[in-house]
Amino acid sequence: MRILQLDGQRVALWGWGREGRAAYRAIRTQLPRLPLTLFCSAEETADAVALADPLLAVETAASAERLSAFDVVVKSPGISPYKPEAQAAQAQGTRFFGGTALWFAEHAGADGFVADTVCVTGTKGKSTTTSLLAHLLRAGGHVTALAGNIGLPLLELAESPVPAFRAIELSSYQTGDVAESGARPEVAIVLNLFPEHLDWHGSEARYVEDKLRLLTGARPKIVIINADDPHLAGLVLPDSEVRHFGHAEGWHLREDLLYRGDTLVMDTLSLPLPGRHNRGNLCAVLTAIEALGLDAVALAPHAADFKPLPHRLQTLGVRDGLTWVNDSISTTPFASLAALDCFRGRRIALLAGGHDRGVDWHDFAEAMRHDAPLAIVTMGQNGPRIHELLLPLAQQGRFVLSAAEDLSAAITQAQAVLGHDGVVLLSPGAPSFGPYRDYVARGRHFAALAGFDPDSISAIPGLGIA
Repeated sequence: MRILQLDGQRVALWGWGREGRAAYRAIRTQLPRLPLTLFCSAEETADAVALADPLLAVETAASAERLSAFDVVVKSPGISPYKPEAQAAQAQGTRFFGGTALWFAEHAGADGFVADTVCVTGTKGKSTTTSLLAHLLRAGGHVTALAGNIGLPLLELAESPVPAFRAIELSSYQTGDVAESGARPEVAIVLNLFPEHLDWHGSEARYVEDKLRLLTGARPKIVIINADDPHLAGLVLPDSEVRHFGHAEGWHLREDLLYRGDTLVMDTLSLPLPGRHNRGNLCAVLTAIEALGLDAVALAPHAADFKPLPHRLQTLGVRDGLTWVNDSISTTPFASLAALDCFRGRRIALLAGGHDRGVDWHDFAEAMRHDAPLAIVTMGQNGPRIHELLLPLAQQGRFVLSAAEDLSAAITQAQAVLGHDGVVLLSPGAPSFGPYRDYVARGRHFAALAGFDPDSISAIPGLGIA
């Protein structure tokens, strides 16, 4: 649905974070006389009222009855469409869209495709992959937009200069929006699928289904998927051309060496891409560049100039003999395992735990039987559940296990075990909700507690058009 198609309809906004404010501005720009109702928290009402918009009504109770009074509700990504009140309103005919859906509908061509656009999703690595894609395209002299879930809502993306390409990160909250928009991306990448955001999606099966709607619903022209992921490798997509990365016939790694088919291209070990999984995702980026009709072999060496993103296996520095690593964006136990693998052979104290979304940590515990760090400090809402699961292994002497009330106490306990030699690794494997607004706030607090300047480590380079 295009924004002008909202004219004459009863429209509400649900959520007043950055995405909600971007949706408001986009709608107001095209439809200055359209009455709008905003559903937001009590804490957000003052900001909305300060707009002094006589056609904006502000309410704090998004009940099923109130939502049902509207033809269209433009909701923020963090609000699940599976909430009972949303489901009840949908049953009464209310349609729910996000800002992502509005943007894609606005930019679809006559053939339905959003040309020169690459969408990137996956449980882990999507931000680094999207940013790396934009970096390599720009290194080739192409004006490229970098936006989406990475930190710039699509509806905030400037229209000038017109980019040659767009690199767009999508969370599992947004992939369905692309399908709902009726638009088709030119290229879509899906990196991997692990259980995550189960409280939003309701189940692991629905999470996978929602994530894959970028492929099954939006029907990109070219789909790029991980040949090694069991959820992805066997997908049949009759409306798309499917290309694999991590496959011997295309872009893949042999140990740390990057190959295109049987041709050796470069050694990736020295690249500023933290973790082998991110070096593997370079293969996805190069496959996408080829899908856009460009010379990926020529652009691959520019990965050496890539600037790693904050809060993603970010080495802050060394203090008192300890290396401090901020992986605050880690929100699944699989991410924590990948982080541990990056520092294999070092003395590591892992800080694990956060908001409890009901994700299963048994695979993580099983991995700790054979390849555990020196110490694990549990914390957060799901800390006690993780601690209980790991306790039998700790009692066998496989690692030192302790529990902390908060991040500050967890750091103190990690320092006590490591002394002046080792790695303090914040890779919580869980969201930050509760004590922190988001993973950025958690990472900034970790940096401050470790003695580093939070402002100097938080900027995401390259957002927008460059």
